[in-house]
Amino acid sequence: MNRQLINSETLEAWLTAHPQWSLEGKSLYKQHKFADFSAAWGFMNRVALLAEQLNHHPDWCNSYSRVEITLTTHDAGGITSLDLQLAEAIDTF
Repeated sequence: MNRQLINSETLEAWLTAHPQWSLEGKSLYKQHKFADFSAAWGFMNRVALLAEQLNHHPDWCNSYSRVEITLTTHDAGGITSLDLQLAEAIDTF
């Protein structure tokens, strides 16, 4: 997987195509809301399995029916194509 920072033009184009994600500092951010805790936890389980396959793990927070996800490649110091790939895969759930 490519762990080099993406350029600002690529990031801007990606964010335009994926308006449910936002830029927060050097990270991608998205909040998911579910019907209840069980649905939120099920979503987190699916994302966890995917993250293990990619060996790239989100920073996230769960509060009852809400899951907040932050993606960044820490060892690169910002957003890489791996973050974009994981975000797009998360959006399929």
